[in-house]
Amino acid sequence: MNVAELVGRTLAGLGVGTAFGVVGSGNFEVTNALRAGGVRFVAARHEGGAASMADAYARMSERVSVLSLHQGCGLTNAMTGITEAAKSRTPMLVLTADSAGASVLSNFRVDQDALAAAVGAVPERVHSAASAVADTVRAFRTARQQRRTVVLNLPLDVQAQPAPDAPVALPDIPGPAVVRPDAAAVAGLAELVDAAERPVFIAGRGARGSREPLRELASRCGALLATSAVAHGLFQGDEFALGISGGFASPQAAELIVGADLVVGWGCALNMWTTRHGKLLSPHAKLVQVDVEQHALGAHRPIDLGVTGDVAATASDALAAVKEKQGYRTEEVAARIAAGRWTDVEHEDLSRGGRIDPRTLSRLLDELLPAERIVSIDSGNFMGYPSAYLSVPDEEGFCFTQAFQSIGLGLGTAIGAALARPDRLPVLGTGDGGFHMALSELDTAVRLGLPLVVIVYNDAAYGAEIHHFGDADMTTVRFPDSDLAAIGRGFGADGVTVRSAEDLFAVREWLAGPRDAPLVIDAKIADDGGSWWLAEAFKH
Repeated sequence: MNVAELVGRTLAGLGVGTAFGVVGSGNFEVTNALRAGGVRFVAARHEGGAASMADAYARMSERVSVLSLHQGCGLTNAMTGITEAAKSRTPMLVLTADSAGASVLSNFRVDQDALAAAVGAVPERVHSAASAVADTVRAFRTARQQRRTVVLNLPLDVQAQPAPDAPVALPDIPGPAVVRPDAAAVAGLAELVDAAERPVFIAGRGARGSREPLRELASRCGALLATSAVAHGLFQGDEFALGISGGFASPQAAELIVGADLVVGWGCALNMWTTRHGKLLSPHAKLVQVDVEQHALGAHRPIDLGVTGDVAATASDALAAVKEKQGYRTEEVAARIAAGRWTDVEHEDLSRGGRIDPRTLSRLLDELLPAERIVSIDSGNFMGYPSAYLSVPDEEGFCFTQAFQSIGLGLGTAIGAALARPDRLPVLGTGDGGFHMALSELDTAVRLGLPLVVIVYNDAAYGAEIHHFGDADMTTVRFPDSDLAAIGRGFGADGVTVRSAEDLFAVREWLAGPRDAPLVIDAKIADDGGSWWLAEAFKH
């Protein structure tokens, strides 16, 4: 056995989740060692797609995923997806070959440690046969316990070194430890909550999995519940849940958040996206942040109190300290929330001339698609429509890879999410630009037989730029209209073109069938004049 085989065997023994990648000579042996150890490997068509698959799989499965790459160009091809994962604190292990130490003139040689560090990932390295197990365990421990994206470099000369065949006892590595808040900080939080008449809780990425403690606390102190986009679905079904805060917030939700006299961000950065550049925060409101990372407290705006602690633990401790009251939870507010979701907001239907209004499309698809779904979102002008209109059963039904805001990550994201949650119908909202960028991974979805619904909001343009730059020359961002349904069929998927509500009958037929191949919905959307959420963002 050599070091490459030992590293693969070690990761399998540590309990990594699914591995994704593109296999070249540099990662051939270690990938086969992973497979021999029982780790599922999904072969992507491009390293960038594989990175997004691994990222989404880790987010939705709560297991450390593996991304297996060739040295040099294999790693650089994957860097955008790795950056997204690193910025999102995804527990992911990038297992990449590296040039041999003596190969100073190798075409593949780049400073892979510097590449990883430059995008916020943690660079690690297998140094020798003697240290291979310890190096691998250290990388896995960092990924799992610190929720970091770790790039573990495997130099070719080290990979080839002989390693002992004797089995090695591996440690049981638990997940992140619970950070209990300081009693004084909890008392300060309780004091602010007790003094508030209209409290609002906004839960972010760090609150995923903390639904019940937050609901109990909010119910006791009369707080309304909202989420950042990445935690969408966390409070699904609660009558006092406002949905997403920020650019995607409905008019009614935005009005109620602005009316708060206390806003508590639970594992939420309260950044410009979640607060609409602060416009959703009353200048008279007190602001509190709860986060396991002390440096995150007050990073985006001044706060009145910062609590270093795990969201669930802090909510539980605060529950015992706050007074019971009605707060913001009145019958009148409940009625406003019930009647004020995006699907209830009337709009002028712009469907005409062979193009369908994206709001009409999204609302009809929400009614048509099964409720047990997992929705993934690419980036672009369109993205508010599937985010706002497609309901999800819980926070495990929404995968939002937008920390780096790159278009083209959606298809890989949807595949990884689908593999993490095979019990739900996978749905992707993407634009034509992002779909074309990621098109090679449609082959991967077909090969895996995924029942993936790909909704392409197709305006034959980079819509964000079209609406941002107004009357400028748009030659560089407009394209000939493509028959994306035909392209989908060419890959072995089913494809349907939607120009009107009547065309959605074909979607109904696909849903009633075996669903043994993806469905590409080429939705020719009407000009929306610039999506409401992006128009808000571009004001600044």
